[in-house]
Amino acid sequence: MELYTKHNKVIKGNGTLDYKDIDLLSQYITEQGKILPKRITGLTTKQQKKLTKNIKRARILSLLPFLNQ
Repeated sequence: MELYTKHNKVIKGNGTLDYKDIDLLSQYITEQGKILPKRITGLTTKQQKKLTKNIKRARILSLLPFLNQ
C-alpha cells in the first residue's frame, strides 16, 4: 500500500468547491477512485463534507469516473 502525504491545501473561506472543477476534485481521489480521508487531505470537516458531496455529484453526471482503470 502506498503512503500518502498530507496535501495541506486548505481551501480559503471564499474559495468555492464546485462539481464542475474536475482538476481540483481529481486531486482528492486515489488511483483506485476512492476519496481521500480528512486526515490526509488536511481539510476541515465542513470542507471535506462539501468535497465528498461534489465528487459524488460529478460522478453521477459522468464528469468523473467511478473507477480509474
